[in-house]
Amino acid sequence: MDFVMSGLAACGACLFTNPLEVVKTRMQLQGELRAPGSYKRHYRNVFHAFITIGKVDGLAALQKGLAPALLYQFLMNGIRLGTYGLAETGGYLHTAEGTLSPVRSAAAGAMAGTMGAYLGSPIYMVKTHLQAQAASEIAVGHQYKHQIFPPQSWKVALAAAMVSGIAVVLAMTPFDVASTRLYNQPTDSRGKGLKYRGMLDAVLQTARTEGIFGMYKGIGASYFRLGPHTILSLFFWDQLRLLYYTYSK
Repeated sequence: MDFVMSGLAACGACLFTNPLEVVKTRMQLQGELRAPGSYKRHYRNVFHAFITIGKVDGLAALQKGLAPALLYQFLMNGIRLGTYGLAETGGYLHTAEGTLSPVRSAAAGAMAGTMGAYLGSPIYMVKTHLQAQAASEIAVGHQYKHQIFPPQSWKVALAAAMVSGIAVVLAMTPFDVASTRLYNQPTDSRGKGLKYRGMLDAVLQTARTEGIFGMYKGIGASYFRLGPHTILSLFFWDQLRLLYYTYSK
């Protein structure tokens, strides 16, 4: 569970930080091995880079490399935080007297970080290649022509739906847990709930009593239920639109 929860938490953060990763990659490749002033600066600063990429490459380009970025975050942070959590739970970070050992903590952190970085490195390389891809007028660095799926392929819709399924589950599970408990709570003679006053009260009580993990109880079952539903819904929607535009011309 430590591995899964750590990986999912990192994926949730990645959905919001990936645009910054795209900007960072472009700015770091700009002027590669060129003397200052000898090249055209397509990206003057972070904000200018956001505007330039959105204007020239399109807003979707700000999420380039999202699939490998999510896989990288899940693998690297799942291994890194999960391994450290196992070491802490197993008592390996404490001395015989029960006090926390800084040396053991540092060693466990270094080992976990090394394992995560080593296994995630190939995925990070693919992510970098995809995030560097840009229109010729704002291209920086070497331009790899990776193409995961052919244009208009059903696999594009399938991959996008799988990613969106993760986002939906991360955002909705706390409210799903609260609604399940609201529906299942005992009631008085007038039908009024005896445990929770409403949705917000159920969320707050769960968070205070059971912690953040309590709000994500059943997240695995939620994804395996909601994930296929989201995937199939978006997949069929995309294919129906494609058929409509193909045969309506």
